[in-house]
Amino acid sequence: MSHVFVMDVPNYPRPLLITDAAVNIQPSLSDKRDIVQNAIDLAHVLGIESPRVAILSAVETVSPELRSTLEAAALCKMAERGQIVGGVLDGPLAFDNAISMEAAQIKNIRSPVAGQADVLVMPDLESGNMLAKQLLYLADSQAAGIVLGARVPIILTSRSDNLLRRMASCAVALLLAHRYRSSPP
Repeated sequence: MSHVFVMDVPNYPRPLLITDAAVNIQPSLSDKRDIVQNAIDLAHVLGIESPRVAILSAVETVSPELRSTLEAAALCKMAERGQIVGGVLDGPLAFDNAISMEAAQIKNIRSPVAGQADVLVMPDLESGNMLAKQLLYLADSQAAGIVLGARVPIILTSRSDNLLRRMASCAVALLLAHRYRSSPP
């Protein structure tokens, strides 16, 4: 199971999915494979046919000293070999070049994901949770929180979430429930 925030960020041109910000504290590489696949599957339910998935780290180059960069590279290789399907992966990418085409161009990053990510895969729960809450409180974003990988969708909101965020989470759960009815997970 994994958690995804479906974010509506006013200054971003498309929905932004952030995972995992509430369930997996320090996910293993195997956990991250499932987290990525869950996020891709949710993106399909939301109408994103070929989601662009950015595997985030602090830097965009593979470094043996940064575990998140090694795992990002491994996840991309897993996608290349068909172990993750339905999306386009790239990583490691830093946050700026995952969401800003200008930052990607300045850093000379050529990628079908850079600057236009649909999904941000965070290195761990702390970074995911902090990013989501920063977007909510500093960027006037809205969010729906959902847990994936169970037999039924599980709504997971923050105790401080307003009514709109709670209703948005219900709406995403209904979309998933409808999909599960037609083809169970």
